Amino acid sequence: MKKSLIKRSILIALTSMLFAFMLTPDLVAQSSGAIPNIDLNISPAESGDDYAIAIQTLILLTILSFGPAFITMMTSFTRIVIVFFFLRSALGTQQTPPNQVLIGLALFLTIYIMMPVFDQINEQAIQPYTEDQITQQEALDRGAMPLKEFMLNQTREKDVLLFMDLAGIDSVPSVQELPLYVVVPSFVISELRIAFQIGFLIYLPFLVIDLVVSSVLLSMGIMFLPPVLVSLPFKVLIFVLTDGWYLMVDSLIRSFN
Repeated sequence: MKKSLIKRSILIALTSMLFAFMLTPDLVAQSSGAIPNIDLNISPAESGDDYAIAIQTLILLTILSFGPAFITMMTSFTRIVIVFFFLRSALGTQQTPPNQVLIGLALFLTIYIMMPVFDQINEQAIQPYTEDQITQQEALDRGAMPLKEFMLNQTREKDVLLFMDLAGIDSVPSVQELPLYVVVPSFVISELRIAFQIGFLIYLPFLVIDLVVSSVLLSMGIMFLPPVLVSLPFKVLIFVLTDGWYLMVDSLIRSFN
């Protein structure tokens, strides 16, 4: 069996070499039966702009690789998706709705909430830059301003002061002058705090249902039936009857300033 496999491998290799030489007759004729040389030359750039364009391309690709992290950390996505996962955990429905549905809904709600900010960035930074009215650095500075305003409106002063102290920044003329490396982590921990507060409030009514079902089962002497299995239909029923998704989405959108 091994000998047949070796023979087949040798046959495939020889066939591939034959096809390679058949597909490049000019190369074979020029080489006169010898293996062609491979020459790699590095020529100097004609001008300094060639280096600048290459470096800008590298920086752009690096920024794009961190794009998902920037989107999730500088928008309303973090709060929304955490609250959705808290809701699913409180309902006890395991993987229903699936992660793809919750993340997709969170993304579209993020686009809806952030659309006014995106419009400001487009008007103040992107359009003037594409029309060569401002430089790239000015476009980045102008584009960061609406994002800073949005994040600072959701951030506690205590969290901002924490990172200002850690960064050694005593004071700034205005909060909009704060650097992004101070605003972004302050915004993230504020979002996590708010998301966990909302998650706690979501858990309370479902926890009451679990306690009531458990006490009823214990009073009836039913010990072999898990209380979570019995309370699950009641939690889903109450959530549907109260139009839970409508209330949840409406509250989340209105929670952003």
